[in-house]
Amino acid sequence: MKVVVAGGSGFIGSALCASLDADGHETVVVSRAPGGETESGRRVGWQQVDSAVDGADAVVNLAGVPIGGPRWTAGRKAAIGLSRVETTRTLADAIASAANPPVVFVTASGIDYYGNRGEETVDEASSVGASFLAGVCESWEAAAAGAEPVRHVAIRTPLVVGKGAMSVRLMALPFRLFLGGPLGSGRQWFSWVALDDLVRIYRLAIEDASLGGVVNAVAPEQLRQRDAAKTFGAVLHRPSLLPAPALALRAALGEQADLLLHGRRAVSTQLGGFEFEYPELRGALESAFS
Repeated sequence: MKVVVAGGSGFIGSALCASLDADGHETVVVSRAPGGETESGRRVGWQQVDSAVDGADAVVNLAGVPIGGPRWTAGRKAAIGLSRVETTRTLADAIASAANPPVVFVTASGIDYYGNRGEETVDEASSVGASFLAGVCESWEAAAAGAEPVRHVAIRTPLVVGKGAMSVRLMALPFRLFLGGPLGSGRQWFSWVALDDLVRIYRLAIEDASLGGVVNAVAPEQLRQRDAAKTFGAVLHRPSLLPAPALALRAALGEQADLLLHGRRAVSTQLGGFEFEYPELRGALESAFS
């Protein structure tokens, strides 16, 4: 099987390519830095997308400017949205014009699609939220429409827990300094998934012809943020006693504090039979920090 992976050199993409390579599949990584061989296949630039896609069995888009990092200025927010929408649209156009199109187009999305939902339980059929990231996710998923009638799967992803995950390292830093604790009220729901399980969900989307539409790639354990903070503290052998007030987080991060203060109780109706290797956060964190 030949799989084209845009963003294949990133945190999730490199893990997916390694998994495909281990099973003897061919991967082609689409990158802003083309040329040469990756550990699992060749690397091409965006100018070569049309030829890479033609004849592929599956196309996966994981490309996009990270939502963490620099403060969300107007320019940064524009880059976050455009980097996702434009790459998805470029791949969709390549699929539509291919003489031998792939059978499936798998695109990343975010669990932030639902915005801040309080106590409401959301699944794949729930409506879009009102936040900045919710709008990004809605446009991101819509950009794949140009690939129809090729089967499309949008993977709505929460915090990904795995070795080397920058977001997890940043969340762990206050605990390592004995400053960890709940964020804001701590009552917001905390969605997450282990990297190994997320890779398996992407593999399922690629290989299972019956899977289509939106998939919430969320672990089954339902946690509030304060309970997730306690789990971080327990794994790192640190206390979880010092709350970070919402006002302080808003003052420091501006709108970007939504990443920490917004929550949604997300479940999946698409993954009913899926067996998670890491159904609980503690096991995932112990593996990530081992």
